[in-house]
Amino acid sequence: MVGAIAGDIIGSVYEVYPIKTTEFPLFNRHSQFTDDTVLTVAVAHAILKKVDYVTSLKTFGQKYPYAGYGATFFHWIFSPNSQPYNSWGNGSAMRVSPIGFACDSVEDVLAEAKKSAEVTHNHPEGIKGAQATALSIFLARTGKSKEDIRQEISERFAYNLNRTVDEIRPAYSFDVSCQGSVPESIIAFLDSENFEDAVRKGISLGGDSDTIACITGGIAQAFYKKIPQGIISNVRRRLPDELLTIVDEFNTRYGL
Repeated sequence: MVGAIAGDIIGSVYEVYPIKTTEFPLFNRHSQFTDDTVLTVAVAHAILKKVDYVTSLKTFGQKYPYAGYGATFFHWIFSPNSQPYNSWGNGSAMRVSPIGFACDSVEDVLAEAKKSAEVTHNHPEGIKGAQATALSIFLARTGKSKEDIRQEISERFAYNLNRTVDEIRPAYSFDVSCQGSVPESIIAFLDSENFEDAVRKGISLGGDSDTIACITGGIAQAFYKKIPQGIISNVRRRLPDELLTIVDEFNTRYGL
């Protein structure tokens, strides 16, 4: 899941100031982890410690209250009411990457992604976005080709993945919905040549940059298996010890 976190940190600078190019500095003094990272780690923690997703998401959300959550999710974190709120936002997809790395079958991936999503994002599109992201990661890490992934995700979720980043970029704008950002994130991976290229292409769409790069980065890590050491070092420097410990434990447990 380091790939997802790297995408979040690299994309954090460009969420408010979107860009339409792949030529940009990967890191600067403003690069920081956001809610994407906090909640990704929360999902990993739930898997590692067998804690329910509601408890883990609320615990980590409350510890890092200024990470940039959406207003409805922020209210949910601190509310005594833990009922889902029918969201179709891409928050369900941005946090799901650990499931794609931890599960051992398509059926388990789909079931666990649904379970992680529906505690907040119980709208069909919210669940679908999480499942498509997790399944893309599972297929990538288990040796499927890009065309296999494109076909499986397109057929199962009815996403149009027969587009290119260059075709999408000119008219694309900020979109926090699963249906308007998950397919584009997957396409950024499908069009890429390596991990860094995938993240750069995702951010170059000019949308919800940290989340798109987070989704793309998780899939790219699973497929390419290798993240440049310079990126990993920059990511580790920006994570507090508590989050880094969970990342390291998850990586050790699942051989990442």
